[in-house]
Amino acid sequence: MKLTLTLMLFAFLGPLLALSAKVKVEKNINYTSATGDIRRQLNIYHKTTADTAQDVIIFIHGGSWSSGKKDLYWWLGRNFARKGVVTVTINYGLAPDNNYSKMAADCVDAVKWVTKNISNYGGNPKRIFLMGHSAGGQLAELINADPQYFKAAGLTNPIKGIILDDPFGLDMHEYLTIAKKDNSYYDFLRTFSKDPKVWTAGSPLNYVNNIHNPHLLFYGEKTYPAIQIQSERLNKILKANNVDVEMHVIPRKKHVGMITQMIFGCNKLYGYTLDFLKRS
Repeated sequence: MKLTLTLMLFAFLGPLLALSAKVKVEKNINYTSATGDIRRQLNIYHKTTADTAQDVIIFIHGGSWSSGKKDLYWWLGRNFARKGVVTVTINYGLAPDNNYSKMAADCVDAVKWVTKNISNYGGNPKRIFLMGHSAGGQLAELINADPQYFKAAGLTNPIKGIILDDPFGLDMHEYLTIAKKDNSYYDFLRTFSKDPKVWTAGSPLNYVNNIHNPHLLFYGEKTYPAIQIQSERLNKILKANNVDVEMHVIPRKKHVGMITQMIFGCNKLYGYTLDFLKRS
């Protein structure tokens, strides 16, 4: 689940291509009171002109909770901005210096900043959507479903809807209980500890009955079995709870390919997402 050389190449070319797309980029904005803390910064992608306040997507990157950064996803921000969606990519603290709950708190701090400031960039603070890939999906759903995180920040959950792209870790207790004890397994323990009670607390599926906002779910036909199983479970429970949910299984795609395919602005995941925003 590590980032590929493809992403790094596109990160290098990003600033030039973003300018050519008539998208304005605001980089390295501090979303906490700390100054110059690169892990608590965000980027904003928006059209240079807009007639009305636009929908907002906050994207939480993946990377096994121990790698990744906002700047690698400039193409996601550019593509959505060109389609009329103000897009925010965020950094957050990584393992081993941070556990999952601190990462979740960072994500909430970023959301709080966006609610207060995004109108200055053409965004509608009443229409904020969270999107996450891989570990970013776990963090997005965790802060949405477990009320302690927004409560601790003194904020009522402002998330209009959730977009999960091949989310990993929806049930970390299940995964860490039965998974093969390989290098990835021990890497995950740096985030979730060796305590099964912590694994349970960090599993968004344990809070699914708190979820009421619309969901859009994607997973790859060839992705990890845990992602397939847990995405299907989330979809089934949300439907049973009469929550608006739509799920797409993307043919032939593996885990990393589920996000790198969106490098291309014509990718069908954008169409699914824009339709989701319109009806939510």
